[in-house]
Amino acid sequence: MFTAALLGLSTSYFGGINALSLPYFLPDLRIFQKKKCGKKRIRVYMDGCFDLMHYGHANALRQAKDLGDELVVGVVSDEEIIANKGPPVLSMEERLVLVSGLKWVDEVIANAPYEITEEFMNRLFNEHNIDYIIHGDDPCLLPDGTDAYAQAKKAGRYKQIKRTEGVSSTDIVGRILASAKDTKICEDHQGSYREARNMNCSQGDESHVDGRHISHFLPTSRRIVQFSNGKGPGPNARVVYIDGAFDLFHAGHVEVLKKARQLGDFLLVGIHTDQTVSEHRGTYYPIMNLHERSLSVLACRYVDEVIIGAPWEVTKDMITTFNISLVVRGTVAESNSFLNGETDPYAVPKSMGVFRMLESPKDITTTSVAQRIIANHEIYMKRNAKKEASEKKYYAEKKYVSGD
Repeated sequence: MFTAALLGLSTSYFGGINALSLPYFLPDLRIFQKKKCGKKRIRVYMDGCFDLMHYGHANALRQAKDLGDELVVGVVSDEEIIANKGPPVLSMEERLVLVSGLKWVDEVIANAPYEITEEFMNRLFNEHNIDYIIHGDDPCLLPDGTDAYAQAKKAGRYKQIKRTEGVSSTDIVGRILASAKDTKICEDHQGSYREARNMNCSQGDESHVDGRHISHFLPTSRRIVQFSNGKGPGPNARVVYIDGAFDLFHAGHVEVLKKARQLGDFLLVGIHTDQTVSEHRGTYYPIMNLHERSLSVLACRYVDEVIIGAPWEVTKDMITTFNISLVVRGTVAESNSFLNGETDPYAVPKSMGVFRMLESPKDITTTSVAQRIIANHEIYMKRNAKKEASEKKYYAEKKYVSGD
């Protein structure tokens, strides 16, 4: 178990977002913006589907923010995604929650087009005061094979960032489909995510080791530094602690973290190890590994610090070590196995009077997201086959691109 603070890191709290198209959805963030006297602020735009949000999306937006002072993000509409890529897993509302929950995002434009047309580009320049349009080094092609960013490049207002290696929404869908192939997944009335206990599943099963379910992400200390900002809690800060797997980081996670952060001055999040998650949810889980899950949580604007590899039980020593004032747990959770005779991991904070159940704003879970894909597996298998072919071509022709 270790925290980002071991590297001299943590993330400080940011409020919501000042959205141009969704003022009711995202609160004002201008008080946190950097000030440069007498110098025009550079506004950059980056769009995406942001379906099955992961640390690769977060890192792309982090890099985009580094190219300017204010980052405006366009979230592509469901209709445009269906027309160009196939059906999205997450709804527009869920994707907006995820994007607005990232610490580098200043404004959000909902229902953005997939293609940067001349008309939309002029809207960005004239109405939204955008200076540059950003995209990754991987090609983004329309159904007719043309470049979706051709107009921006022609106008000389295009900048490129480096694609984050080792993850994509296509890869994540593939992991879920591979796991479901030999594992019976069920959801009980508590929303738990479990592997059927009576199944004779071999841990050496080919589907688990043939590469479809194995992450290719290579974690580095530098990436953790980039996702953090180096500030710990003050001496009198009220530290709130919440733990979990945070697998397939989704809108439900963002909303409960936001609610938890409002209860104190500093939000500490414990991320359970892969072994712990597997013990409580089944052999084929988690879908995302510990480092992937930790980065996804660390990218959230409501999170100040993460414990990478947090223990299942919250001990008195842990409460003392991190000066925890309150331990919380959401009412919607993937596993409530301790209610069925197992040891209650929150027994100590409960006995100390520092535990509180937190009403989860959304009932979405990792289970429900995975089941959307499993229930429509034929559609997603076809979509993935097409995307995997283009990704293989990208990697086969890939050349080194500087950046981080």
